[in-house]
Formats: sequence, structure tokens, C-alpha cells
Amino acid sequence: MEKMSATTNAINWFEIPMTDVLRAKAFYERIFEIEMISIDMMGMQMHMFPSAMEPGKASGGLVKSENHVPSQTGCVIYLNGNPDLQAVLNRIEPAGGSITMPKTFIDADTGYMAFSS
Repeated sequence: MEKMSATTNAINWFEIPMTDVLRAKAFYERIFEIEMISIDMMGMQMHMFPSAMEPGKASGGLVKSENHVPSQTGCVIYLNGNPDLQAVLNRIEPAGGSITMPKTFIDADTGYMAFSS
């Protein structure tokens, strides 16, 4: 099996269900220091990560629709926190989120991970 390089996309697209559009958008814009792209498409309110408009980039967005219902556990999506995962984690609590598993070393090939809500 070929090992993924740092530039390989592991995610093609993801949709994070939301109910509070403004809160969700503000949270992700703040922790990643980005401006999300807002559109209405096929009966859905979407706020896409900027990379959605870049060819060859994996991306996704926040979605509100009848078919997108947040659950208690939600979806598990691993987002790239490069070049410094800790810098992203440091912005989570001030943005209103919580860290449910701190930065944790996986292995030398994979690096680190963390969980937040």
C-alpha cells in the first residue's frame, strides 16, 4: 500500500449538519481563521470551506436542510490542522467549543489528532 504524502487529500467532501447557521459559521471561521462561502443550493443552506472552490482540493461545508439532522454524537470528520494542530486547538475554547481529547500522538507516520465539539 502506498503511503499518503502530506499533500494527499484524505477527504473528498464532507457535510456537517447544523441547526444554528450563524453560530456554526462563526465558530469554524474563528477557529480556522477563514471566511466561509455561503450559498443556498437544492433546498440547503450551505457554508463551504474556502478550498471548495479550488480544483483538486478536498473540502466540504456546514449544511442545514431537512435531510441534514445533527445527532448527539454528530459526524466524525478529521480536518487537517497543519501546519500546527495546537494553534487550531488553542482557538477552539475561545470560539465557544470544547476539546474532548487533547492533542494526542498517534505514530511517527500519522502524527497527531484531537477531538473537539
